[in-house]
Amino acid sequence: MAELNKNQLKAVEATEGKVRVVAGAGSGKTRVLAHRFAFLVNELGISPGNILCLTFTNKAAQEMKRRIARMVDRGSINDFVCTIHSFCVKFLRREIYRIGYPKTFLVIDEEDCRQLARQAMQEFGIDRKKTTAERFLKQVAGFKGMAPDDYILRHIMPGSSSDCPDAIVRYIRLQLKQYALDYDDLLYFTLFILNHFPDAREYWTDRLNYIMVDEVQDCSGDDWKLLNILKERHGNLFVVGDPDQAIYEWRGACPRIFVDFKANTDVILDENYRSTPDILNVANPIIANNANRVKKELYTRALNERQAVYHHAKSERDEADMIADRIEKGIKEGAAANSFAVLYRTSFASRLIEQALLRRQIPYTVWGGVRFFERREIKDVISYLRLIASDADDMAFMRIVNVPSRKFGSKSLESLTALAETNGTPLFTTLREAAGEDGSGVKPALRAFITLIEEARRRAPIMKISELTDWMLKESGLESLYRNDEEEERLENLSELINSMKEFEATRFEEGEADLTSYLQEISLYVNSDLEDVKEKVKLMTIHQSKGLEFDTVFVAGLTEGIFPSHRTIRERRKDGEEEERRLMYVAVTRAMRMLYLSESEGYLNDTGALKYPSRFISEVPDGILAVEGNPDPSLFEGTRSMVNMVNGELGDMAEEVMTAGTAVSHRVFGQGIVESYDPASKSYRVRFGENVRNLIARVLTKL
Repeated sequence: MAELNKNQLKAVEATEGKVRVVAGAGSGKTRVLAHRFAFLVNELGISPGNILCLTFTNKAAQEMKRRIARMVDRGSINDFVCTIHSFCVKFLRREIYRIGYPKTFLVIDEEDCRQLARQAMQEFGIDRKKTTAERFLKQVAGFKGMAPDDYILRHIMPGSSSDCPDAIVRYIRLQLKQYALDYDDLLYFTLFILNHFPDAREYWTDRLNYIMVDEVQDCSGDDWKLLNILKERHGNLFVVGDPDQAIYEWRGACPRIFVDFKANTDVILDENYRSTPDILNVANPIIANNANRVKKELYTRALNERQAVYHHAKSERDEADMIADRIEKGIKEGAAANSFAVLYRTSFASRLIEQALLRRQIPYTVWGGVRFFERREIKDVISYLRLIASDADDMAFMRIVNVPSRKFGSKSLESLTALAETNGTPLFTTLREAAGEDGSGVKPALRAFITLIEEARRRAPIMKISELTDWMLKESGLESLYRNDEEEERLENLSELINSMKEFEATRFEEGEADLTSYLQEISLYVNSDLEDVKEKVKLMTIHQSKGLEFDTVFVAGLTEGIFPSHRTIRERRKDGEEEERRLMYVAVTRAMRMLYLSESEGYLNDTGALKYPSRFISEVPDGILAVEGNPDPSLFEGTRSMVNMVNGELGDMAEEVMTAGTAVSHRVFGQGIVESYDPASKSYRVRFGENVRNLIARVLTKL
């Protein structure tokens, strides 16, 4: 406890009831969460199996486990230090039998979802030039999210059926056929079981004595529903976050719920351990312009080092050259290349910066490339393992039946799919039956494929996953495929995959969950933790990708009004959009530890051809805080104000007009309805359409 400051200590010792910790950037929230877990175990004697500690990424969960492990007895860490989706997987493995699913259900990622979407779209003749798979999946997500209970009751529960022969229902049935759940389903199914099976609800609410949640500003309304159910028996909910760093509202996060959270104990962590005062003096006045926040002002005991810089360039190329020149100079003076980061609002902004770095032979990496478990060779191996684990996994079958080539092309797959639909059997089962007892019904290469999978299934219960995979790589020909193609990087990736399996086996063996199904469910949840950590290179990334990172020197580039903040975002989401853009700026600035550069350039906007003007965020920094370079003409900021006024004029005062109960509205699918109520937390309306009621966001409703 000696290393905690007064407010951190208050947060750690506030164990009972609802506790809200508003943790500013760099204020030590992970330290608080880890110490509080240790305090509950060491001082109060709470069993770790009765504590649920939720994070938002696997990387954060692993870091939390490492920190806790240094403060508690060995064995006091368990799988309840995890992400929300990981918890849902653990919950469903115990409870999903209640709705007719096996505990060996599949968890499918975004690529799997796209594959299913393409199949459903093809069957219904949907032109993929007009509607992409991504857009189709958004429609599926919207359908599921409007009434999750109805979706599960109509399409999932045994004996249920639907009279809607559309592509969305077909997509859901393709999922159901393989007992496959996407990330949304994990949460919806968990909530459904808790709400419809009292004994399951009683078991879990009784078991979880203490619940802690990190980055709670990024929780969706459904995440909050889960938290409120789980804490109802003991009432101990500890939520940590920062509304000023809520940058995922566009994908469902509801920071307003955290802002309005009524706690028994409130703690604000406002001492920053990351940045110098010069940097905080830029961040604090910018974020103060937001209304949807808990007021706080970060401070630090560190000393000023170098004044933050605002650089105005005559062109985008000059801006890129300035950034590259400063980095080159820093490296020559002894700074490590990986101590520099260049942040931008949108990914297209990296091109000129990359060219400038290349001209100076400065090593760099564009952060956020293809993730480890999404690389082609890794997906191939995992698909083999998924098919070994389950006959019903058609997506895995379609991916690897012709990898390496077995002369089984798209026409053959179409014929097999048609036969599978007629027989009502999975694709692999259909192929095996078509082959016959002696295998004469199919080509020799396909006979060998069937034999390989069947033999692997016999080996799976008696072999370690790593050993099974190593055997499968050789027998399937995958290893030879990549070796013959001289794709050394792919071979190295496969070697790393084997290492990850060995680590999994070592940690899960004592728990009795080192089996193939557990491994497949575990890796399906890996996201940012699997990105390569490239050292000694300048990092280029979007601001969204920078969340949670820190660097000695940060360049925030492309600060042009209309680009950052994005006028498109503001037009789509009005005041909420403007505030989220400002929070993005706040996140960008607070990534810097010792030096900060803000830059923009003159010229014309690519999309409209209009003159470029400096971002409003630069104007929000008080005079004297920034060292100004490039002699920007004062008239440029007049142009900024004109652009801001123009956008505000288009959108009125940007305040959302809330429709009152009784307002008549229309929806393009549900027809005409009547507003019954408005939920300010989720910003959605409860609307009655005849006998049906839906909870809908404002933008899909037209006021009559």
